[in-house]
Amino acid sequence: MTTTDPATTWRVQPAPPLPATPDDAGAWAYAGMCEIERLDELDTWGWSDLWAPLHVRLPLLRPTPYSRTHVWVAVRGDGGDAGDVVGYATLSEPLTANQHTAHVAVGVAASHRRHGVGDALLRAATEQAAADGRGTLHAYTSHSPEPEPGAGALESPVGSGRVPAEDAGVRFAQAHGFRLEQVERYSVLELGDEHGAGTPELTEHLAAARARAGEEYRTHTWLDEVPEDRLDDVARLYTRMSTDAPMGALDVQEDPWDADRVRAMRQRVADAGLHHLVTAAEHAPTGRLVAFSVLEVPLPDVPFAFQQDTLVLREHRGRSLGMLVKAVNLERLGAWRPGVRRVHTWNAQENDHMLAINVALGFRQAGVAAAWQRTGEGATTRHA
Repeated sequence: MTTTDPATTWRVQPAPPLPATPDDAGAWAYAGMCEIERLDELDTWGWSDLWAPLHVRLPLLRPTPYSRTHVWVAVRGDGGDAGDVVGYATLSEPLTANQHTAHVAVGVAASHRRHGVGDALLRAATEQAAADGRGTLHAYTSHSPEPEPGAGALESPVGSGRVPAEDAGVRFAQAHGFRLEQVERYSVLELGDEHGAGTPELTEHLAAARARAGEEYRTHTWLDEVPEDRLDDVARLYTRMSTDAPMGALDVQEDPWDADRVRAMRQRVADAGLHHLVTAAEHAPTGRLVAFSVLEVPLPDVPFAFQQDTLVLREHRGRSLGMLVKAVNLERLGAWRPGVRRVHTWNAQENDHMLAINVALGFRQAGVAAAWQRTGEGATTRHA
């Protein structure tokens, strides 16, 4: 596929086969994609903490028994160099559940926007999705700050949350038939004298949570390796994440996990140079894990980490277990990696209970992420 504009000639093509290492010849296309992502993150947030560098991105793109990802790049000239990449698209397809869905992402270098590059990339991804029988597409856009209510804001159809109506990403999604289904709050915890390990604030929250949970619950913390005899329980918690966490009107069904999938996920995370710090709460009378919280921490000593999944099984809520597992994990993080100064997290805006825990721990809103959905053919495209 080749398209010409007054400034340059570019074409959309499948990315080369996924290279084994960042130094391999075919890595140029993926390096170009990562650079576009990095600049987008800087433009949106003023930092690149959320960016995945090439050595992290490549392992996360590798196919597994549970998902596969297609990649396209828009290339100017002859290609072969990261600087020749002016846009990218990815299509991630689950393979063991929700096989009617796929997640699509499109990015275009600022210098090549509004010349049809985004249209062409999205078309390549949606044609592949149709060929694979994926009738429902999901996508995300990021925004900072969250706009105030009013004419310039597009409201979430569930719960609360807004995105800027005139933002280029919002207009691109709507022009291509995507509907806003949910807004997540993006929050950052600044660790230091006021928040985090050893502070009076966290010590107080942890003591109160332990008192409310009582002797009926005890916590366990693991770095990277989950004990074999706990894998089935951890798999059950991940399965329940797919049904118990608020998902707005997104068309998703239960996503079953088992011990093998937990092992595969752990290996994939390790290959990407990431640690997992997991704190789980055990129900002492039954010996079963009923809550957990996961911190994802890059392997180099960077000053940031990511608060990932946190879940308390419905039948064990109301005992401060959410606060308990989060607070224990933050204490362990401080003891293990005292150089971490920021923790990033996302929560559905309608998830009042979990948001209240995060606010109490010191998380402050930095922006929003919008979840979009398209079913069927969608609307006629426009240039982007």
